[in-house]
Amino acid sequence: MTPLDPESPPAGEEIHLPGGSIQPVLLAVAITVTLLGVTTTIWLVIPGAIVTVATIIRWIQFTRRDIDELPLEHH
Repeated sequence: MTPLDPESPPAGEEIHLPGGSIQPVLLAVAITVTLLGVTTTIWLVIPGAIVTVATIIRWIQFTRRDIDELPLEHH
């Protein structure tokens, strides 16, 4: 780079990737159990629905915490 060349901006912005999580698999299993219960017995619907709702709530909490840890210019 010569003194006459203007400074170029960085090549690209930093990409943030969240860490691995078991929550997508747990949610898929819970939804499957719930749907299986709908076709067979209520005793599968209740725990499947509880685990589904709990997993969704926990996933949202983890995502909010992850977003809060990002630098301010990413918000």
